[in-house]
Parts: sequence; C-alpha cells; structure tokens
Amino acid sequence: MSGWPLLSLVTFLPLVGAGIILLTRGSPELVARNARNIALWTSLITFVLSLALWTGFDPDVSDFQFVEKARWIPAFGITYHMGVDGISMFFVLLSTLLTPICVLASWEAIETRVKEYMISFLVLETLMVGTFSALDFVLFYVFFEGVLIPMFLIIGVWGGPRRVYSAFKFFLYTLTGSVLMLLAILAIFFQTGTTDVPTLMLSHLPSTMQKWLWLAFFASFAVKVPMWPVHTWLPDAHVEAPTAGSVILAGVLLKMGAYGFLRFSVPMLPEATAYFTPLIYTLSVVAVIYTSLVALAQEDMKKLIAYSSVAHMGFVTIGIFALNTQAVTGALYQMLSHGIVSAALFLCVGVVYDREHSREISHYGGLVDRMPIYAFVFMVFTMASVGLPGTSGFVGEFLVLTGAFQASTWVATLAATGVILGAAYMLYLYRRVVFGKLEKDHLKDILDLSWREVAVFAPLVVLAIWMGVYPTSFTRPMHASVVNLVTKYETAAVPHSSAIAAARR
Repeated sequence: MSGWPLLSLVTFLPLVGAGIILLTRGSPELVARNARNIALWTSLITFVLSLALWTGFDPDVSDFQFVEKARWIPAFGITYHMGVDGISMFFVLLSTLLTPICVLASWEAIETRVKEYMISFLVLETLMVGTFSALDFVLFYVFFEGVLIPMFLIIGVWGGPRRVYSAFKFFLYTLTGSVLMLLAILAIFFQTGTTDVPTLMLSHLPSTMQKWLWLAFFASFAVKVPMWPVHTWLPDAHVEAPTAGSVILAGVLLKMGAYGFLRFSVPMLPEATAYFTPLIYTLSVVAVIYTSLVALAQEDMKKLIAYSSVAHMGFVTIGIFALNTQAVTGALYQMLSHGIVSAALFLCVGVVYDREHSREISHYGGLVDRMPIYAFVFMVFTMASVGLPGTSGFVGEFLVLTGAFQASTWVATLAATGVILGAAYMLYLYRRVVFGKLEKDHLKDILDLSWREVAVFAPLVVLAIWMGVYPTSFTRPMHASVVNLVTKYETAAVPHSSAIAAARR
C-alpha cells in the first residue's frame, strides 16, 4: 500500500467507534447517551472522510482509484485489495451518508439495548463500505455475507411483533443463494488460480463454464436485488424492521445485488450474460408491472413502499442488461436515487409511526392541517419516486427507458407502464395520508417535525433535488467506467450473441 490509506480508513473507522461503545460503562442511561453520541460522531467523521473519495476522484480514468493492496493469505494468492471506480464510488458515499441519518433517526425511537443497536449499525457500515470497495473475490465474499449478521440482529432484536420470523426468512433466502456464489468463486479460483477481480476481468473463461457460473452468481444477486419471484422476503423484512433498519435495507443492501451484476456477472461472464439477457428482461418486466399492481392493493404504508422498491429495482436490472451507455448510467443513477428516495420514504413512515404506532393508511388523513412541514417533505419524495422532472427519480428512469428502447422496443414499452403505475400507487398513498379533512380525533394533537427530524430529512431533500437539477455532477464520474464496461462487454459478447441469433434463425 502506498500513500494515505483513505479507503481503509473510511471502511474500518466505524469499527473503532463500535469498539469504544463496547468499552463504555456506567448507568444504563449514561451508556445509552454515550453510545448515541459516539455512533453519531463516528459516522459523521466517516462520511466527511468519504467525501475525499469524490473530491479526489479523477472522472477521466476508467481504472480503479485509491487502490490499496497487501498480502493477506499468500499461500493461496489471496490479497487485501481495495479500490473504487465510477461504478462503486457513489455507493460508498451512499453507505456513509445513510448511517449517521439512521443513528439520528433512532435517537428517541430506540430505548432498549441502545449500546448493542449502535454497535450493530457501525459494524454494518464497515461491511457495506467494504462490499463496494473489495477487489478480491474472497474479501468481497467476507464483506458481502458479513452484512447479513448485523442486519439479522437489527430486524430480529429491535423489530416488530413478527421480527424473528422475518429475520430468519431474510437470512435464509440470502444465505442460500450465497452458498452457490461461494461454489462459483471456488470454481473460478481452480480454473484461473487467482481471486483478484481486476485480473479476472481481463481473463476469458470457457463458454460452457460461464453459463453455470452466471447462474450461481444470479442465485445470490437476484435475491439481494430482489428480483421477482425471489422478492417475498423483502416486504416481511421491511414491515418488521425498525425504521432505520428499513432505511439501510432499501437504501444500500438492495444495491449490492445489482452492483454484483455490474462488477462480476457482466465483465467476467459476457457470453453467458448475452445468453441470459432475455431471462432478465422477462423477470424484470414482470417485477415492474406485477409488484406495482400489488403495491396498489396495500393498506400498510411500509408494505406499499417495499413493493415499490421491487418495481424500481426492476428498472435497474433492465438498465444493467440493456448494456449500452445510457441504460447502464441510468441504472446506476436509479440505484442512487432509489437509495435516497426510498430511504426517505421509510423515514416519513417512521415519523408518523413514532407518534401514532400505526402504519395503516386508513389510520391517517388530513395531516397537512397539523403537519405542513411533514407534508412538504413527504411530497418531495413522493414526486421523486414518481419520477417528476426536476427530481432524482426522473433522470434515472429516463436514461433507463432511453437505453432499453435501443436494446428492445417491447421491453422499454412494458417497463414504461411502471412509470404510470408508480404514479398511481404513490399519489394514492399521499392523497389518503396527507390530504382531506382532519376528522380523526387521535390526529388533532399530532406534532409536526422536530428539529432533529428536520436535520434528518434536510440532506436527503437537497440531494433529491440536486440530482434532478444537476445530474452531470453524478454522471460525469460514472461515465469513463461505464463506457469501459460496455465496450469490453460488446467486444467479448457481440460475436457470441450474433452466433446465438443465427442459430435460432
């Protein structure tokens, strides 16, 4: 490793904070207060440090930057290898941004085992950043699977009435797929003799082997996205998770599957990717339309937003596998936008749940009379989710549909129905919760956002509008890496896909 190990610092600083919290002693009230303060300051310092990745990033370079490499398991050639490019850099920033927001959002909501709760979130932050930074397959797998443990605890210990069932369902779904990914990593290691990701991106694996490896990766990444029909763990996990757990689950963890497709499946297995693209299109279109219709039927606010996440991630997978510059850039942008907007929508649900202890849509109505600031914030994120021009949601959806249209007119047309259905369920939710007359007695004394809650929402509102008004500040760092990915894929896969098309004719 040469120079200042910025990426390692950003990755492992939260563990230092978790260690300090672990050592705190005193009365339960003192320990809880110290745990909150240490977690907040640690996560804020980590976020500020992570901004140096953005400011120091060279947008004209397609290779990995801030690279750190050290011997780890030399007997097998496994290294501690970290780095970011235009595809992964913003996901590191998303992880470091949402963690202090989650800590702040849990300030008063979590009153039991505060110390353990804050440790879980800081450990989770390290594992999330590590997942997006790892450039060795074994290191990636350790971080990727490690995320399950603190998330399992956050849902299972601090969740709702059915928390244990939901936590186990989440754990078993994601672990089952990941066992197949481990087998694929071992097969790649025995075939090539290396687990170094940049080296493997340049190597060529046999065509028949590629298909089996692709399916093994698909089993893991599709559950994490989650793609239809392996999405059923997500609504249960969201409904039972505490608010901050839902924020991290929707904001960051769902992106890991799509990131896996972009980092591993497409560049390392291009022939198999070309072969299985119709399968991805089919599953994604079903996800966009079916889960949007299911969202329309929901009476629980969290379930509605959870199903909307599956629909939005359907757009992402369409964009990734359309594999042209516009579509892949749009998929990345949609992932970032969804990370901010969906996280904020779960926070909006958390605000009224903390006051009324109900997530039922019918429990509310006319909140604009008593909570005008809340109504404005909720409106911004509803519009961003719908894809209103001037918000972050519009840019991602527009680029995905433009790129998808170049790849397949039918796929783009069917996916576009998701935009209409998305407007239907989000506006339906907003109208029933915020508008109308304030006739329910239990809502007449409900309080508007506190200063702490305003501080939680402010950066997310700014980002949702900034990404909608000035997208170049985000697409520019992505561009070189996206072009490099698409060019390499076309070079490797186009001859193969032409041969497949000729055989089918």
